[in-house]
Amino acid sequence: MHPRVSRALKALIVVLLALLLASQILVIPEVARITALRNPDVVQLEVPGIIGAVVFMALIEVTLVCVWFLLSLVQTDRIFRVEAFRYVDIILGALVAAGVLILASYLVIVANRAVSLSLSLLAILGVVVSAALALLVVVLRGLLRKALELEQDLSEVV
Repeated sequence: MHPRVSRALKALIVVLLALLLASQILVIPEVARITALRNPDVVQLEVPGIIGAVVFMALIEVTLVCVWFLLSLVQTDRIFRVEAFRYVDIILGALVAAGVLILASYLVIVANRAVSLSLSLLAILGVVVSAALALLVVVLRGLLRKALELEQDLSEVV
């Protein structure tokens, strides 16, 4: 990978982390407050909604930090090492946790009779995307394992 591409991606990760943090601090509580004011029948969901949204964004942040570390391993030609699996496993765990969080949030909303068709579709989309990305990471993890084995075999031959 070209060093410029890696640096550009790391710069974007920094920007994304800053935007996610700003959203967690400024946007989410404000949107929850406005939603509670406009819909007094769901005011009890304001705090759980804030917590769920902040945790969801924290899972995204964890994933971005792991991608940062994986990029660092690529830059130093250490991506085909056992330590890379730690970051891939954390990403996989974050994706699974995000899917579970989306499903749990949806069930809370349904239990409080605050569900709509668009919200149902978004919840289904979120769970399906989380599952698809998790399966993709499982496939990529298998490819990484195979590449590690091949590199070890090649180093033994040389």
